[in-house]
Formats: sequence, C-alpha cells, structure tokens
Amino acid sequence: MTPDPFEALGLPARPDLDDETVRAAWRQIAAATHPDRPDGGDLARYTAASAAYAELRTPWGRSEAYADLLARAGHDAEPATGPLPVIPAQDLEPDGAPRHPLAAVLEFPARIRYGRPGRLLARAVIAAVLALVVLQLIPGTTAAPADITGLITWFALTSRRDLAPPPER
Repeated sequence: MTPDPFEALGLPARPDLDDETVRAAWRQIAAATHPDRPDGGDLARYTAASAAYAELRTPWGRSEAYADLLARAGHDAEPATGPLPVIPAQDLEPDGAPRHPLAAVLEFPARIRYGRPGRLLARAVIAAVLALVVLQLIPGTTAAPADITGLITWFALTSRRDLAPPPER
C-alpha cells in the first residue's frame, strides 16, 4: 500500500472530501491503467489506486488516512490552525450552517407521510399484537422482556424501508 493514499488517487490530503470525488478519481485512474486494456495498462499504478480507493472510500477511512499522514509527518494531533471538524453534508442546512439537532425529529412525520404509511402501520400492528401474545403466554418470566425487545428491534430495522428518504440538502 502506498504511504499516501490521497497521492495515489491524485487528491488533496483532506478528510472532508466527499465520496463521489474519491470514486471519480479512482475510476479515472482505473480506466487509464486497468490491466485488461489493449496496451496492457499499468498494473502497479492500478493496484496502488485500488488500494487507496479501498482505504478512502468512506468518510471514516479518509479521516483515518489523514490522521496517519499527520502522525507520519511528526504531529501528535491536528494543529490548531488545521481543518475544522468535518460535519457530514446531511447535517448542514442549504446555507452551510449546522442543522439543529431536532431537525431530524421534525422531519419524521413527513418521512412517514411520504413513505409507505400503510405498511408501516401494518408492521406496528404486527409487533404490538405479537407483544401482547407474548405477555399473555409467558407473563412475568424473564423471556418476556427479551421477546418484546426482539419485536421492537424487528420493527425498528424493518420499518426503515417504509419511510421516505430524508430530504436532499
């Protein structure tokens, strides 16, 4: 793996790059250097770019790679004048200001309304009926809370598909 994955993709060493920028840089290098090209490509550069993309394709990976670069440069921590903490794009208002923490809660009714409210209601009813059945069949046992927790988890994990996607920013 190259010591600087940002350099391998021809990108500036910044943790706040977006996913599409990293992907586009990798695709450009991959198209030019892939070993299946008629001219044979450049296997070493293709391999280095693929490894760099694997490292930088997520915001977490970019932050880790950036921290590694700082550590190799002899910095124990980011300098005070360095980049500000990265706020994900979905947590910003259109004007670039940070979103209020309750904004997602206030969007929730609209996500239900524009999603699949009937299916969401059906899932809620199924979870509630099964919870009542559990309480009737095994009341007061230690398995009842675990079963109900399982039903709540099932509802939370499967109901996400029935909510409309959050508004684009």
